[in-house]
Amino acid sequence: MAAYFFIESLGELYTDVQSEEIFPDSKFFVDCTPKLAVADILKKYETEKSKDNFSLKLFLANNFTFPDEIDTHYKSNHKPIQEHLNLLWNVLKRMPDKKSGTLIPLPHPYIVPGRRFREVYYWDSYFTMLGLQISKRIDIIENMVENFAYLIHQIGFIPNGNRTYYLGRSQPPFFALMVELLSEEKGENILLKYEGALEKEYQFWMHGEKKLSADQYTFRRVVLLPDGLVLNRYWDDNDSPRPEAFIEDIHIAKRSNTAAAKVYRDIRAAAESGWDFSSRWFKESEKMETIQTTELIPVDLNCLLLHLEETLLNIYQLKNDQANIHLFKLKVNQRKKAIQTYCWDEETGFYFDYHHTEKKQTFHYNLAAVYPLFFSLATKEQSGKVAKMIEKKFLQKGGVVTTLHTTGQQWDAPNGWAPLQWMTFKALKNYGHLDLAKKVKHNWVAANEKVYKETGKMMEKYNVMDTTTQASGGEYPNQDGFGWTNGVYLKLINEIL
Repeated sequence: MAAYFFIESLGELYTDVQSEEIFPDSKFFVDCTPKLAVADILKKYETEKSKDNFSLKLFLANNFTFPDEIDTHYKSNHKPIQEHLNLLWNVLKRMPDKKSGTLIPLPHPYIVPGRRFREVYYWDSYFTMLGLQISKRIDIIENMVENFAYLIHQIGFIPNGNRTYYLGRSQPPFFALMVELLSEEKGENILLKYEGALEKEYQFWMHGEKKLSADQYTFRRVVLLPDGLVLNRYWDDNDSPRPEAFIEDIHIAKRSNTAAAKVYRDIRAAAESGWDFSSRWFKESEKMETIQTTELIPVDLNCLLLHLEETLLNIYQLKNDQANIHLFKLKVNQRKKAIQTYCWDEETGFYFDYHHTEKKQTFHYNLAAVYPLFFSLATKEQSGKVAKMIEKKFLQKGGVVTTLHTTGQQWDAPNGWAPLQWMTFKALKNYGHLDLAKKVKHNWVAANEKVYKETGKMMEKYNVMDTTTQASGGEYPNQDGFGWTNGVYLKLINEIL
């Protein structure tokens, strides 16, 4: 691996800064850039910290370059929303990087979400690309796909974001969908171009599959089930507090009856899911200290990996690679069977995550259940049952709510998120539930437009149950910007039913 800067290399200084909460957001310090060699900074710290007039914040200002918040000054000036969003791409665009602190340099321009999110994020980028496609910014889509392929070849996978403190984990594997989107614009040769990157990402998610046995039925992201089928879970290779949320994680671990290392890994694994955080991952819905992410087999993750397998199968068919055609037909059929066996509940008519240690479904109602419809895995009858539940329980005035639990976590009620609006809309459309799809689209678009009219901004998330109130919850304030909200809005308003 390249000689990257890891914030943890600051040792005691790193711990002191994060523990003393010098900055209101833990992410701020880990995005700073050292002005001197780490050894020199640590030597200065050791010398100066015992002085009577020592100020840790002043020491940091003297020895680190603080991150810029360069997109916060842009104003919409009451432009029509589509005009605003088309212009906003250039505000959220970052040029190829040079080495800078924890930032992992990328060779091509890319779009960031906005505000505190100063780097590219993996799964956000697919939903951002949906809007870039509408805005005819195919050049940026291609640059971002190239960047992700670069990360796969350089690091072995696509990290959560291009920061060194994200190198223990990935995010939901949407790369195949990005390549597919680019191929819509540039032809099926795009699939062949990224074959190696897609294969390498698949190897990352399936790493350790051959090590599995009855005695060791889990390894990293793979889980061997009782019938011999293999499904996947979220994971992180580290079991320490996240640098970008150091003190928050320590507080959670202290409240838990579980070993701190497992709590930290489960928190990190939930961050890999993108749903950070939700009662979906908790044993007791109101208590984050009961987090159990690595014990769950998520239905959405396995649908995404099914799509990756189907994409690779398509590539092998284009190449007439008979050995891999045979192998991946088997893989696709096995994963379809496993998802239907372990995640579908006939009695409730809904898809759930599977608890592999307790050998039962979680029965936690959330929008991950739309993924089998989005990827056309569900039967027509199953789609009808899921659609009824969406209309009865999830549809709200401002769109669809993420879960049915109100916990104070941002991936719970009353919040709605752009990616899940798109996944739900497309899932319903795939099976002909057009009236309900229209309602989801209309309610979400109206909520976006209402907030934009009032504030001139697009938000990271929205309160879909009470559209007079802003979204809340989570480890940081609601962010404006915002990459995936912009992308999904543009895509939805151009969808004709």
